[in-house]
Amino acid sequence: MDEAPILHLASASPRRREILAAIGVSHTWQGVDLDETPLPGEPADALALRLALAKARKSRETRSAEPVILGADTVVVLDGLTFGKAGSEDEALFMLSRLSGRVHRVFTAVALDTRDGHRTALSQSDVRLREIAPDEALRYWRSGEPRGKAGAYAIQGVGGIFVEALSGSYSGVVGLPVFETASLLRQAGIDLLRPGSLSGGAP
Repeated sequence: MDEAPILHLASASPRRREILAAIGVSHTWQGVDLDETPLPGEPADALALRLALAKARKSRETRSAEPVILGADTVVVLDGLTFGKAGSEDEALFMLSRLSGRVHRVFTAVALDTRDGHRTALSQSDVRLREIAPDEALRYWRSGEPRGKAGAYAIQGVGGIFVEALSGSYSGVVGLPVFETASLLRQAGIDLLRPGSLSGGAP
């Protein structure tokens, strides 16, 4: 018999689902539609926290019976400029040209919405990309992988060939920091190391 879901993930991201499954968190999931435009002057870390909580709360509107809802958001920032999800070739090539040969910061926020209120946590990582030639960036975009990715690359995919160094959380850069997520779940009374608690996968 499958484990009962521990939580509901307010995201359609396959990467976040894979990370939850890897740490034994059985879950349901569904994406939410949300305006992710930064507020005027909003710092990248504040944006990530706001959107993660907004996703969880948006999901709560249609899933009021869920005991625990998890929302997450990833934001890339360089020189004060926030890089959201790449939605077009021009956006992706611009992002990759700016990140090329530089160290940028990745913020991933996690939010838990429970019947007792909400909790949030923030992961911060620094990533150095090697120099990316314009033709490489174009071929990478045409592979389809950068679409919908913060900063226009996926560290866990082909985009990993551009990553020269990482200081921080690999899972956070992928999209769901394991340490912060487990800490929030523990605060909510969910111990992933409790005997019999590991599910071995998500539905």
